[in-house]
This record gives sequence, C-alpha cells and structure tokens, in this order.
Amino acid sequence: MNILKLKNWYKEYEIHILSWLFFILFEVVVTGIVYQVFYSVGNYIIHYIINISIFYFHAYGVSKILISNVRYKPWLIFFFLILEIALYLGLAFGLELLAAHTYDPELQKAIQPSFKYFLRSAYRAIYFIGFSTGYVFLLNSIRERKRVQQLEKQNLINTIEKQALENDLVQSQNNFLRSQINPHFLFNTLNFIYNDARKKAPLAADAIMNLSEMMRYALKRPEASELVPLSEEVEQIEHLINLHKLRTANTINFNLEVKDDLFGLRFPPLILLTLVENMFKHGNIAHSSQPCVVQINYDRKSLVISTLNMINDVKKKEVESHHVGMENIDKRLNNFYKDRYSFKFYKDDTNRYFTEIRIDIENPMAGLNQHSNA
Repeated sequence: MNILKLKNWYKEYEIHILSWLFFILFEVVVTGIVYQVFYSVGNYIIHYIINISIFYFHAYGVSKILISNVRYKPWLIFFFLILEIALYLGLAFGLELLAAHTYDPELQKAIQPSFKYFLRSAYRAIYFIGFSTGYVFLLNSIRERKRVQQLEKQNLINTIEKQALENDLVQSQNNFLRSQINPHFLFNTLNFIYNDARKKAPLAADAIMNLSEMMRYALKRPEASELVPLSEEVEQIEHLINLHKLRTANTINFNLEVKDDLFGLRFPPLILLTLVENMFKHGNIAHSSQPCVVQINYDRKSLVISTLNMINDVKKKEVESHHVGMENIDKRLNNFYKDRYSFKFYKDDTNRYFTEIRIDIENPMAGLNQHSNA
C-alpha cells in the first residue's frame, strides 16, 4: 500500500522532481567547471533544500496574496519579498555555517558575515524568487486558460440544451397538432361547420368549437424561451376534457380543480397539456371509484400542479415509454426555474400514477409578465 502511495505521489509531482534534478545537475556541473571548485554532497543538499524551499514558499505566499481581497497588493508583495530575503539570509548563513563545521571545517573560514557574503546570498534568494514568480504567473495563466475553455464549453452546452428545448417544444406542438393546414382556411371551414351544426347537432357543434379553440392555441407556436398565461393552458385542458366527454358520451371520470386566481401567472407552454394528454393516453379515465384528478394550487408564494390517475391495465407497457416525455418536461422546467422547482412522477402499489410540479415563487410578482428564462 505504501509503495502504491509513493507511486501515486511521484506521478503527481513527477515534472517537479525531474525539473529540479536536471536543474541541480546542470548548475553543479557548470559552476564546478567554471569556478574549479566542488563542495561536499551534504553542502549541496543543504544549499538546494534552502533554495527549493524559498521557491515554493514564495509561490505559495504570492498566490495567496493574488487571490485575496486585500487592498494594496503590490505593497504587500513588496514587504513579503523583503521578509523572504531576510529569512533566506539568516537561514542560509546558519545552515551553511553548520554544514561547513560538520562536513568541511576548512570551508568555515570562507563563511564570514560580510557585505559581500550577504550580497551574494541575497542575489541567490532573488534568483530563485524570480523563478518562483514566473512559475506562479505561468500557473495562473494555465488556470485562466482552462477557466475560459470551461466557460466556452458551458456556453456551447447551454446553446445545445436551448436548441434541444426548442426541438422538444416543436415536437410537443407537432404531437398536439399533427397536420399543418392553412390556419385561415381551417378555421373558416370549422366556423362554417359549427354554424351549420349548431341547430341540427349541438353536441357535434360543441366538439367542433372545442377542437377549433385547441387548434388555434396550438398554432400560436410560442418561442421555447417564452412563458404563456397559465389560465390559457387551463382553458385548453377544459376544451380537451369536453372533447373526451362528448366522444365517450360523458362516461369519463375526470376532475379539474383550480384553487385561487391564476390571473397574470405565466408558465412554460404545453407542459400542463402534455401531462393531461398522458392521463388520457395511459390512464383509466372511466374508473368508477378513482377519478382522474388535476389540481392547480397557487398561493402567491408557490405553484403546485399535481395529477392522479389509475393506470390502464391494457396500456401498462406504454406507461414506461412516456417516461421520456416526463424527462423532457423536467428539462424544460429546469431551463425556466433552475433550482426553484421540483418535479416528481411515480406509480404506487395500488396502480395509481402521480405527478407533481412544485415551483417556489421568489416574490408575489414573480412569474408575472415574464417572457424569458427564469
């Protein structure tokens, strides 16, 4: 286990270790050849421990100052630099004196507290501090480049998600209205049929009127980033319920319950209609004891939309497939409300299917006159 940790540690700091080994070897060889002098191994070890320490100490300190919120950063860095040099001079003199006394007593004579000695040590400190400063700015440059790349990547992801949401909306609209006929011709024809059937077949006339209103609403084609009045969505649900009642001779057991006034409240388009259409498609809408229920509760602080229906045993396999539609609803809600919403959907042990959308309204005016993403 220790060997594994050592390998992981080496892998993490490999570039640092190899860089220092190469630098030390190069400097020792070059200075030894130029000055015709080589010191003891112990002297070199102590010498480079001090230099490497000042390198990382300066890098750490400057990095902390740069990311801090303190004022007068240049002056703070200047005083930090003076402190580093002073510490370096004291530490270098003490350790070199100790090394000379331990490994090379003759060298002790050359180590005297003179101006020339401290000037040479100060130069050595500034030399490694300069390398350290370049190292800090190189790291900051790499981090900044990664941050910019991450932002560009996130912008690309946001653009793709927005396009996907727009495609989902188009798909919802296409599912809601399969054929795209000329609207003026379509509604003029429906209006003619309605007026002709109103006296002869009032039920058929009502069906035509409900269908006409739903198709007119679907053809509005709002943008994917727009919110629409929730009251208009509720009206379309009422039309949809009326159509099914007319189609089944009023044998469906379906309740729509709206609590409080929805005036001015806006909501993503076709989400509510999709939930209700799923109830008609996958649910047992004619169950005698368990009605299908759509509840809308709005108390100025939160909006809760919940649905409940028995699952149609004949269509149990289809129930799994419409989870994709639920996931698309979740994506669109997230696009508008971020962390201010929750969306749940599940089946219980009694074969009932539940959905619940809960949205926290930030203030009494939130959601009013809103046309862009929350």
